[in-house]
Amino acid sequence: MKYIPDLEWHICANASVVTDNFGLKVIPDKIFNDLSTYDAVIFPGGFGTRQLRYNEDFMNWIKPINAEALKISICTGSLLLGAAGFLKDKIATTNFNEYDTLAPYCKQVKKERIVEDGKVITAGAVASSLDLGLYLCEKWVDKAAAEAIKTKMAYQA
Repeated sequence: MKYIPDLEWHICANASVVTDNFGLKVIPDKIFNDLSTYDAVIFPGGFGTRQLRYNEDFMNWIKPINAEALKISICTGSLLLGAAGFLKDKIATTNFNEYDTLAPYCKQVKKERIVEDGKVITAGAVASSLDLGLYLCEKWVDKAAAEAIKTKMAYQA
């Protein structure tokens, strides 16, 4: 809807093709690119996050994200933020089935759909991704833009 005319994004990954546990394949724009240049980095969730947080190459790739960049997660993407150290002394959320898994990585797990603490924004289970998108739209543009998008997609919350 052109609310941010110069918005640019990339799908970044640590492999040339990423396949989820249901067989969905994603072909990234960039592979192991420098994440320190981005203003915001969004980590999706999924079953793979539970093991990916122990992948040393992946963790070494994401840890240099710029301190001023927003680190954003959906669902269990917060486990990756936690394993990288971005949730230290932060309040965060995740999928309701993984609250206990997230707890060692942060100061407090909050059982809410969206939690913002400093340069970190975490969203709960996968359905909260719509809430997160509207939240970011309001944050980056304004409430009127978020409401217009909400209306256009017939979202009722």
